[in-house]
Parts: sequence; structure tokens; C-alpha cells
Amino acid sequence: MRGGFDRPALEKVLEQGIRQLGLDLTAAQQKQLMDYLALMAKWNAVYNLTSLRDPMQMVTHHLLDSLAAVPAFAGARNVLDVGAGGGLPGIVLAIARPDMKVSMIDTVHKKTAFLKQVKAELGLANASVHTMKVQDLEVSDKFDVITSRAFADLSDFLDWSGHLLAEGGRFIALKGVAPKDEQERVPAEWKVSEVQALRVPSLEAERHLVFIERAA
Repeated sequence: MRGGFDRPALEKVLEQGIRQLGLDLTAAQQKQLMDYLALMAKWNAVYNLTSLRDPMQMVTHHLLDSLAAVPAFAGARNVLDVGAGGGLPGIVLAIARPDMKVSMIDTVHKKTAFLKQVKAELGLANASVHTMKVQDLEVSDKFDVITSRAFADLSDFLDWSGHLLAEGGRFIALKGVAPKDEQERVPAEWKVSEVQALRVPSLEAERHLVFIERAA
């Protein structure tokens, strides 16, 4: 594993980042985040969950990147992470917000097997995992927030998962550069209500949240 898994050094960067983001996470939650990172690094050697191999990069590009979005989910009760992959931001949200239900969906079995393992080992009672296309998912309790990180073009994201959004709910897409062309292609029944720039500690790259609601 390039960079090696130097847990104390990784913990320090994570802790500093959490402080810079102004998040109130307990020592137990920080330990869960580190345990998740260790599992990701271990599984990644075999299953290629992420292209990143350096654990220090995983702290900044994955954990802190997802943690920077946590305040946007204030007040959310029931969240769906579409194309959850290795659990970003779903697992991070489930750890940071144990009061919130977080469902994760992906079509790739090895990725959902990993998510189920993380849920079991970290004792995330508020997390659930689905292996299927989001177009085929049906739920009795619709989601007040549907999120994704680097999943698909905004219009596809909306078309495929719009049936799962509760009345008055919204989409929060985690993107790199603010996707002007994607925003212009958003279907007529939806509207981009806000684009928010994120500052991720120790990460010199553009990050944005795109908020989308039903058009009036």
C-alpha cells in the first residue's frame, strides 16, 4: 500500500480537518471514520473500490471531502446515496449523523458487499444497503434528501431517482467543478435552487454542492 497505513498520522490530519470544518464529532465517531478508512484501504487492495491508493489522500479526498458536505444535511431525516460505491458520502453521513437514516444503493455487488461489511463492523444501525439500479428501487418511506458523489450527469441522476423523492424534498449532488452545462440540461420539472462552493481542508481542488428541487 503506497504511503503505508500510519494510523496516528492519519488520525491527526482527520482530527485537524474536522476542527477546521467546525464539525462536532465525538472521539467514538472519529474512531469509526478511521476504522472505515482502514477497511477501505484493506478491501481496495483486492476490489478496487477507489483509484486512490495512498491512505493520506483517502483522508483528504474521501473522508474530509464528504465531511465538508455534512452541514448541508442539517434537518434531513431519511437520505439516499445513489451510486454509493465505496460509501462516499453515505457511510460518512451515517457516522456523522447517527440520528439520520442513510440508505445506499449501487449496482456493483463487490461494492455493496463492502458496504454491508462496514455497516456490520462499525455497528451502523442507521445504514442500509441495496444492490440494484436506482430506477428499480421502490420504498414506502420516500427520501427527504437524495444525494450522490461523482455519480452521473445531473439530468440522469434526476430522471433515475426522482420517483423516490418525498414531497418537499431535495437533491444534493456533490460535484467537483460547478457543472454549468449539466445545470442547463436539468429537466423542466426540476430547478437548481443553489450551487454552494465547499472548502475542503488540505485539498486544493474545486468542490461544489448542487441543490435541486421540484420546480413550482
